[in-house]
Amino acid sequence: MADHVGSGEDRNNVGDNDDNGDRDDGTTSGNSAGTDEQTGAGAPAGTDAKTGKGALAGATSRGALAGAIFLMATSAIGPGFITQTTEFTAQLGAAFAFAILISIVVDIAVQLNVWRVIGVSGLRAQELGNKVLPGIGYLMAALVVVGGLVFNIGNVAGTSLGLDALFGLDVKIGGTISAVIAIAIFASKRAGVAMDRLVVVLGFVMIALTTYVAVVSSPPVGEAMTQAVVPDTIDVLVITTLIGGTVGGYITYAGAHRLIDSGVSGPDEVARVSRSSVTALLVTGVMRVVLFLAILGVVAGGATLAGGNPTAEAFGHAAGEVGMRLFGMVLWAAGITSVIGASYTSVSFLVSFSPALKRRQNWLVAGFIVVSAVGFVLLDQAPTTLLILAGALNGLILPVGFGVVMWVAGRRSDLLGGYRYPRWLLVIGVAAWLLTLYLGWHSLSGIADLWS
Repeated sequence: MADHVGSGEDRNNVGDNDDNGDRDDGTTSGNSAGTDEQTGAGAPAGTDAKTGKGALAGATSRGALAGAIFLMATSAIGPGFITQTTEFTAQLGAAFAFAILISIVVDIAVQLNVWRVIGVSGLRAQELGNKVLPGIGYLMAALVVVGGLVFNIGNVAGTSLGLDALFGLDVKIGGTISAVIAIAIFASKRAGVAMDRLVVVLGFVMIALTTYVAVVSSPPVGEAMTQAVVPDTIDVLVITTLIGGTVGGYITYAGAHRLIDSGVSGPDEVARVSRSSVTALLVTGVMRVVLFLAILGVVAGGATLAGGNPTAEAFGHAAGEVGMRLFGMVLWAAGITSVIGASYTSVSFLVSFSPALKRRQNWLVAGFIVVSAVGFVLLDQAPTTLLILAGALNGLILPVGFGVVMWVAGRRSDLLGGYRYPRWLLVIGVAAWLLTLYLGWHSLSGIADLWS
């Protein structure tokens, strides 16, 4: 198994070890240069920088950027969000559109700032935290790792729901099988390439299939648009849980941390950072809307989702037996990509504290997955409950880490290389942070109810 994933010395190759230990940013020192991790093709030593190494580095960087975009998207649109959307749409109907809209608005404000600050500074969130206030980075790491572990138990639960829809497997058996597969991905020496390719392909599959179901379920789009602006019901806990499940915790940093792993950082890279963050937001926004519409069409048609796997039931109502089986595959894919995203991002909060941890990062990721799977098997909770609980906990984590990001944006230009931070971006970021404080406070009273 490769020894580390996405260390500071290894920006492009998450988990890809170089024998000479050099940083792999599209070029390598020694007898060969510019090995293209996306294709496996290498450029011989002496290749002209403009025609060889530059092109190969560009291809590598583009692949890693796509990986960052879809790592964020598949982490945000994982089994937690899918389950939450089903549960809350069945509960609130078209009024859930308001919560979807709020989550998208908050996501825009949070992710534009997180990608900009981390991308320009070239520092991970916990490193920024320790520079702002020594010790707070360790607190951030602890919060993200603990929250990520709870969320990952839910992600493993999500894979079990997918395999249940596909093959009727017992949920504990399905979760265990899925965890073994995720560990195998990180056992690859080219884990970074495998991760990037996997999340991109499965991200497109999820969007395509969900869009198809949204069309055939014939949702009341006009009513949903009205309810998004003037809802009949506003449930603060639902909004908090949704934001926590799609924005909070490790999800906040998944794409941005992978971004700097790709070697894209510094004030000169603002344009690429901005484009990547906007693309990631578009992908996640589209997926949120089409999934909600798919479920809404089923609920509005009078279907009752009362079984243990309500999302599979919804897609079965919309597209028949084949649709339910295909959705099981996509739900499993969403779970696997979220297990990968949660494990990679949570461990990325630890490895910067010690070179020894950095060298053993893949082992740590594998161990994180093992603990998550064991927790899922041992906990006597329904998978849907775990997924919703994880979102609520992540909603509590968001204000701490995002507060550090906004402090750097507003008060620590020295960490941004003298970059002049846009005032409009700062304003919407502070507004979103205040909202996360309010929502996080209100979620405290609801977590116990979710668990019981």
